[in-house]
Parts: sequence; structure tokens; C-alpha cells
Amino acid sequence: MRIILTGGGTGGHLIPLIVVARKIREKVPNVDLIFMGPKGELEKKLLSQENIPIVRVFSGKVRRYFSLLNVLDFFKVIIGIIQCLWLLLFYMPDAIFSKGGYASFPVVLIGWLYRIPVLVHESDSIPGKANQILSKFAKRVAISYPNARQFFLSSQVALTGNPIRENINQGNPAKARSIFSLTEGKKLIFIYGGSQGAREINNKILNLVPKLIVNYDIIHQTGEKNIKEVEKKAADLGIKAGYHGYYPIAFIGEELADILAAADLVISRAGANSIAEIAANQKPAILVPIDKSANDHQRMNAYELSKINACIVLDEKNLGEHLLMKTIDKVMMDEDLRKQLSENIKVFYHPEAAEKIVEGILNMTKE
Repeated sequence: MRIILTGGGTGGHLIPLIVVARKIREKVPNVDLIFMGPKGELEKKLLSQENIPIVRVFSGKVRRYFSLLNVLDFFKVIIGIIQCLWLLLFYMPDAIFSKGGYASFPVVLIGWLYRIPVLVHESDSIPGKANQILSKFAKRVAISYPNARQFFLSSQVALTGNPIRENINQGNPAKARSIFSLTEGKKLIFIYGGSQGAREINNKILNLVPKLIVNYDIIHQTGEKNIKEVEKKAADLGIKAGYHGYYPIAFIGEELADILAAADLVISRAGANSIAEIAANQKPAILVPIDKSANDHQRMNAYELSKINACIVLDEKNLGEHLLMKTIDKVMMDEDLRKQLSENIKVFYHPEAAEKIVEGILNMTKE
């Protein structure tokens, strides 16, 4: 059996692809998995660890503002479509699993043309334009939030949740405390910026670090591009990175489970992966949706949680240092509030997500 995986561009796309790929290999040990899509540093780093070969396919994105890059990307999409005409003919897979986004458009389109069954996964409560288009060429669509159902044909939709690593809620808090030399007896705040970091959150948190480390330890995931800037700014504030309760780290891999297990509060963007990982660990969270996410999907994700008091949402536009500090202290000092947030957020954890998606993929190959 051969299955094509497509999507990519961010950890939010690649991590679910990898989780599904692992589950496929559990079910079909001799399966031939191939990734078709962009060949960026993140793709090479994460997919090479899984022994999943990458076949580069050109693609572009549609910007919601005037840019000459739209013209360039239009031609990239055309090139990608031409590539896929012969690539999919050569590989002729049994099925295609698309994590969605414009990076997967050429693969899904030509897969539909060749009558290769396609399953598209949508992580967010408000689907992106790309996935709404791709669903027209897909046999099945897996969604993570009930609200997304309205955007697709009812006959093709299944609510699966977002696939995340199986061991993400099996971390060892003592291991995290040992790795980062955390202070015994201090509560831990984990700043989680996702695979690319969150510069706006970085800046706000850094200005508060001198006050925060008086009472709390902080592990701060900054993103690869931001780590030097963060360390320099911390030094300007008189704080040496890795000491005095402040621990910035560029990218977090397998140690994420240990950090989440140890955390007393998570401050994060509202990406679907991050929310699912926080929910799996039942951690109280302050979510700061990115202000200009496509279709405002991060804000809508966060509001889905806030409807049932599963998190606290702070608007990036109004993210003043005083408000952020006040909110952190409020959560950290109110044990009942933390328990309530922890209990309510677990509704958004779907441990069977990868299993359901793989069942859908394999069933398509038999139909």
C-alpha cells in the first residue's frame, strides 16, 4: 500500500501528519509513505526523523492584500500542478491524506483528477479558504471542532478531533524540573509560542520577567528566529538566560510532554495543535490568538473554549503588560479557578483522533 501525505509549512500541519503516519504504520507495517509538498527546514527536520521521504512540489498562497508575490505564487501553483500530473501518475498511491492549506492544493487537485481518494483534515473551528476549496475534491473531511461541520457537505464529514502525539500527556514533571534546574516549590509558567514562536507574546512577557521570576519559574519557547533577540533583551534587563528562574528555548521536541506535565499555567497562541496538547494535559491556559490569522481562526478557536470557561482569552490588540500580569496572578493565586479551567478544557482532547482518521483513510482504499 502507498499513501501520499501533503500539507506542511508549519508545525501545526506537520505534527498531525506525523502522528497519522505513525498510526498508519501501526496498522499497515509495510506501507509506503511519501510526503509531497514544500521542502523547508522544518519539513526536512521533522520528516527525516520519521524516515518519510520528501518529494518537493511547488505551491503558493493567496494573500488577502495586494502583492506582486500573488502573481509569482500563481505561477508556482501552475508548476506544482504540472509536477503532480506526472508525480502522482508515477507513484499512483492508494490514498492521499491532506492536512490542508495551499501547500497541498496541487496534490489534492491532481489526486481527484486521477480518482485517487483524498481525506482532508481541518484543525480549526473556522476552516481556511484552502480547505473549503480542497473539500470539493476530497472524498472525506475530518474536523476537530463541531462548528466546522457547517462548512462542508454532511455526507463527507466526521468529527475526529486533532491528532497529537500519543505520549503528550505522559510526561514526567520531575524530568522537566531536572533538565531546566527549576526551583523547588516554585510554580511553573510555560510560554508556548508554537513551532515559529510568537514575537508579540515574547515582547510582552520579557518586560514582565523581572517581576514574574520573583514568584514563578518560566520556560519560554521563543521560536528559532527569535531566540537570540529574546536572550539579548533578557540580558539588557539583567537576567541571564537559563538562570534565576528564566529558561528560554528555541524549539521544543520530545521534552514538550515533560514541560506540560510540570506546568501550572500555559500561555499560548490559539493554534489547534497547541490547544489539543494543553487539553490532553488538562492545564489551565491563557490564550492570546494571533491578531491576523487567516479567517480569524485562532480567535474563533479560543472563543470555542471560552464559551465553556475552558481558558482565559486575551486580545492581542489590548495585551497591555498590566492586564497580562494581573491575569497571570489571578490564575496562579486562585486554586479553584485553575481546577475549573483544567477540568473544562479536557473536552477538547480527542485521544482517538489519529485512529479515526487512519480508519477513514484505509476504508477509502477498499471502496
